[in-house]
Amino acid sequence: MALLSLAVQLRGILCLSSVVAALLVSACGGEPARTHGAGHHRFEAPEEWAKRFDDPARDEWQRPDVVIAHLKLSSDSKVADIGAGTGYFAVRISPLVPVGKVFAVDIEPSMVEYTRERVKKAGLINVSAVLGTTDDPKLPEPVDVALLVDTYHHIEGREAYFMKLRGSLAPGARLVIVDYKVDEAISGPPMAMRLSAPEVIDELEAAGYRLTARSEGALPRQYILLFEALAASK
Repeated sequence: MALLSLAVQLRGILCLSSVVAALLVSACGGEPARTHGAGHHRFEAPEEWAKRFDDPARDEWQRPDVVIAHLKLSSDSKVADIGAGTGYFAVRISPLVPVGKVFAVDIEPSMVEYTRERVKKAGLINVSAVLGTTDDPKLPEPVDVALLVDTYHHIEGREAYFMKLRGSLAPGARLVIVDYKVDEAISGPPMAMRLSAPEVIDELEAAGYRLTARSEGALPRQYILLFEALAASK
């Protein structure tokens, strides 16, 4: 009887875990809850997550063309897509910078490998998949644009992270943050994880950046914030 009781309890725990996982995915609008710290969600099957990340239905609310227009790219721009996942933005940016480069950065090894194979199959020779860490994107060279879509709120120790990122930005580089609005009526990550545009602005100003433009109406679920890095004081 004791063994049977234990088996029932374990089954209940496993079922509860499955429900919690499902709720996290649902709460994030079809994307799993992630962090750049100890609570980082593992992506053991990137092909399955790609069905969510690259679902054509995402285009309707993500409006990638609108986001990319804010990057103000030139043919030779070097771009870092930080938190690239399966390469949703990286593969769209690639043809716009034919003599430039795109660094698709993620901290999940399986995602990096997935993106590496994806761009190889697509023949996108100017895209490199980069394995970053929780405190450093590990960019191999300075970039003109750093893009973070739905990633900023996952980063722990943000002031230190973005101060370090400044060292990987070329003179006059732009930092573009796209993240979820703090509005319960908008699908996305749990409200406790979201940051308002003013909060992001305050944090990045403390890390040595200056806001140059903002848009809270271009996208239905997210705001877009553009920054430039300030020169380090001597």
